[in-house]
Amino acid sequence: MKDEVYYFHQTPIDLAAKLVESVPLVEGDVVLEPFRGEGAFYNSLPDFVKKEHCEIQEGIDYKDHEGMVDWVISNPPFRIDGKNAFFNTLDYFSSKVNKGIGFLGNDYCLNTLTPVRLKQLNNRGLWISNITVCNVKKWRGRYYFILFTKTPNPFYKFIEGAF
Repeated sequence: MKDEVYYFHQTPIDLAAKLVESVPLVEGDVVLEPFRGEGAFYNSLPDFVKKEHCEIQEGIDYKDHEGMVDWVISNPPFRIDGKNAFFNTLDYFSSKVNKGIGFLGNDYCLNTLTPVRLKQLNNRGLWISNITVCNVKKWRGRYYFILFTKTPNPFYKFIEGAF
């Protein structure tokens, strides 16, 4: 059955390069790619940053990475152990970055960003600063590169409560 198998969806190299360009990296930034896969994001990082990576297929689990980094940039797995993993992964890294997180996800991932969860991220010092919409023909639907930074964004709001 499809649900019992983990499917890798490698980010197209050209897309990863364009998305990395949208991250305000500066010389000397430490950037972690925690789900490197075939390296589309990792290999697109500029030479002026210090690159670190994890990849479970190489025996390097992202949870074993120690210390703070400036940025985490990745196309994270959408499901881990059969459960939606996007927000949990974002939440995990929210306390491990100095500057921000850039994650590529689909509408399924975007829908995990509830008002309660966005408030939780805000309380940890992360705000959505930008969303880039993109198409990948071999994947279903739209994809969103969501950039979370340590700078509050008055243009991105949410309303708490259910109506």
